[in-house]
Amino acid sequence: MMALSALLVLLALVGAPLFVVIAGSAMLGYYREGIDLMAVSVEILGIAGMPFLSAIPLFTFAGYLLSESNAPKRLVRLTGALLGWMPGGLALVSLAACAFFTAFTGASGVTIIALGAILYPALKQDGYPEKFNLGLVTTSGSLGLLFAPSLPLILYGIVAEVSIDSLFRAGLLPGLLMLVMLSAYSLWVNRDNRKPLSSFSMKEVGGALWEAKWELPLPVVVLGGIYSGFFAVSEAAAVTALYVLVVEVFILREISFRELPNVMRESMLLVGGILIILGVSLASTNYMIDAGVPQKLLSYVAELVSSPATFLALLLVFLLILGAILDIFSAIVLVVPLILPIAATYGVNEVHLGIIFLAAMQLGYLTPPVGLNLFIASYRFDKSILHVYAATFPFLVILMLSVLIITYWSELSMMLL
Repeated sequence: MMALSALLVLLALVGAPLFVVIAGSAMLGYYREGIDLMAVSVEILGIAGMPFLSAIPLFTFAGYLLSESNAPKRLVRLTGALLGWMPGGLALVSLAACAFFTAFTGASGVTIIALGAILYPALKQDGYPEKFNLGLVTTSGSLGLLFAPSLPLILYGIVAEVSIDSLFRAGLLPGLLMLVMLSAYSLWVNRDNRKPLSSFSMKEVGGALWEAKWELPLPVVVLGGIYSGFFAVSEAAAVTALYVLVVEVFILREISFRELPNVMRESMLLVGGILIILGVSLASTNYMIDAGVPQKLLSYVAELVSSPATFLALLLVFLLILGAILDIFSAIVLVVPLILPIAATYGVNEVHLGIIFLAAMQLGYLTPPVGLNLFIASYRFDKSILHVYAATFPFLVILMLSVLIITYWSELSMMLL
């Protein structure tokens, strides 16, 4: 058994797919306890009965359709017409556009690739410092994970068995806090980069609004429908996917019938990866619960931690490290079941815990030396990784401060519930 355990560790180190390692550990655990290995298959099949599961592929498909269309350009034009005339206005445009786009795609790397090609040269042309531009676009890619209909929020709700509607409401103010703090920093840094007020044009605003008229109803449908209780999350996902499909394929015709299968394939590859990791992780989690791992972990933590404040501080350090080495979807299904009972012991609400978890994991995308978004930006903009580290550092500090506020000011997450 020790040899098999060592083999699993070796497979993880050499880059074996995560679901293979998780499934292997679950099967090893069940075999050790004398449980029929068919239980692993049963657990994987069990995800089909999970509430809100259909929201994941539907929102993902809608997000990929938007990313393959000209919707990003229309979004940038609209936000530019509304905010671009201000000192530092284009920086605000970048933050708002990236947050919106990440919320719908659920993938920050996609945002850097899709919007970076538009925003990075536009910022340079407007006279913003190159280092600031790189840091802003790289950082903005991770914004939006706390806004509906973010896939990580939905997945956390499924794994933690928490109301997804509550998570959508709880993430609104913390997400806005991050946006506001980064916006304030961007305005201060570029306070001398001014444009004359005459650059604001109602004609341009009207043109941008008309051009984006088909995308504008999306936030109303998703956010308004869910927050008002008119739509359940799965219903909002179905309406969103159908609406985006009709608009982009049949009305605007920016995605042809020939391209549609490729978009479906790419979006479902992401969904398939999430679901297979979720399925095998449920099997692994149930084994760990049966083996009393959470109780042992709780007793170990209790010896080291005496107060909720100390627990939250250690949790943040752990999540920052975790976010730098593991993608957010895998982290949710692997770690959340283990930390939930420990957090409950220290009086941390499970909804607030979800917002802390996602906010900290969002930082992990930007944490050196192996934050994923750092490498995506390095490749996308052909910059050395050390240059990307230096460019994103001020933004990382501000986001860390915002995460500390979110963590220790629980009312920020809970006041809309």
